[in-house]
Amino acid sequence: MKTSVIVAGLVAVALAAESNAQQSTVDQRLEQLEQEIRVLKRQRELDAEAAAQKSKELPTLSASRDGFALKSADGNFVLKLKGVLQADSRWYLDDEAKNGTDGFLIRRARPILEGTLFKDFDFRLMPDFAGSSVTLFDAYAEWRHWPWLKLRAGKFKTPVGLEQLQEDVNTLFTERSLVTALVPNRDVGVQLGGDVLDGVVTYAVGVFNGVPDGANGDLDNGDSKDFAGRLFFQPFKAVDIEPLQGLGFGVAGTIGNQDGSLASPNLPSFKSAGQNTFFKYTTGAALTNAVIANGQRIRISPQGYYYWGPVGILAEYALSEQEVHKGPASDHLRNHAWQVAGSVVLTGEAASFKGVNPRKPFDPKNGGWGALELVGRYDVLTFDSDAFPTFANPASSASEAREWAVGLNWYLNKNLKLVFDYAQTQFDGGATGDKDRATEHVVLTRAQLAF
Repeated sequence: MKTSVIVAGLVAVALAAESNAQQSTVDQRLEQLEQEIRVLKRQRELDAEAAAQKSKELPTLSASRDGFALKSADGNFVLKLKGVLQADSRWYLDDEAKNGTDGFLIRRARPILEGTLFKDFDFRLMPDFAGSSVTLFDAYAEWRHWPWLKLRAGKFKTPVGLEQLQEDVNTLFTERSLVTALVPNRDVGVQLGGDVLDGVVTYAVGVFNGVPDGANGDLDNGDSKDFAGRLFFQPFKAVDIEPLQGLGFGVAGTIGNQDGSLASPNLPSFKSAGQNTFFKYTTGAALTNAVIANGQRIRISPQGYYYWGPVGILAEYALSEQEVHKGPASDHLRNHAWQVAGSVVLTGEAASFKGVNPRKPFDPKNGGWGALELVGRYDVLTFDSDAFPTFANPASSASEAREWAVGLNWYLNKNLKLVFDYAQTQFDGGATGDKDRATEHVVLTRAQLAF
């Protein structure tokens, strides 16, 4: 009996020892597995941190209705690709004098390259391939560390005309008004400008080569330069009174001296909405019978707009005074123009200086038809009576042009716009026998793609 008890005890001890050994092995294995799991978790954390860091260092590529963009991870370097294509047509009604030719044309074909370097330095390059030659419209660099102080140098729009400063894709009509013919288009120079009080006040002052009225210039043929300035107010922009937020008004102008020559008279000619020339200064083979700019030129343009809901109104005036010479004769000629243009977005979207953004882009399957805008305009351009007959021929140059126009703009989406305009321009003078140049009736259409 004792022997059996001893044997049983020994067996129990052996089994317990074996069980303890097995438990110890299991514990060690579990601990080892837990250690491996911790190592794997940490490795995953390190991999995730490395991936996150790498993603922060990689540039991002984006495509939207605003164009295509490549942007560095820190946002300090940006490259944008944009573009504008305007395919137009012009149809002249009751044109017995054959002043215009019916047909289709490419009005603008502009690839646009914009970007930012080192966060504070922007640039813009915009050529135009429409027509028979390539024309450079914008080519400038701008430093903009503060919104209230920006320094721009290169070729860009001179800060004068309100409608001229509006982007080409946002104008109410296919062609700008007669007022725009009296202000400079684009010029080469240096400009300081900015927005004060969050855009309540906008200013710009600059020095430019000086181009004739309505002109787009690259080179200067004289030593004199033009000084240009603009001050524009939106006094209720930051006020919580919706009917007043869209009010803006200001004044702009230029002053300088222009010295023309027989080869470069430095004087403009003027075109109608149908792009037919109806006024030009007398030209000739010698200075005794050719008119040239020779002296001070002053421009001034008070301007303003008002937008509230779907309704918009834009008005401006321009005066251009230029001293001209023809042989021994000289005079200060004062030409002036004004316009009032209005718009109503029939589909209820907000009207604005920057165009219309459809609430429901064109998508018939889902009930989207874009936005419709009805527009109207009346504008007048009057030439100094002292211009006739010494400096302009009354048999070929009108003394006044009066235009009224109506149109319908269909914004299929933010990028695609269809335009249908009718414009009628009446003239005083401009034909032989002291007669008036024939009234111009023209229908203009446009298909516009912009991104």
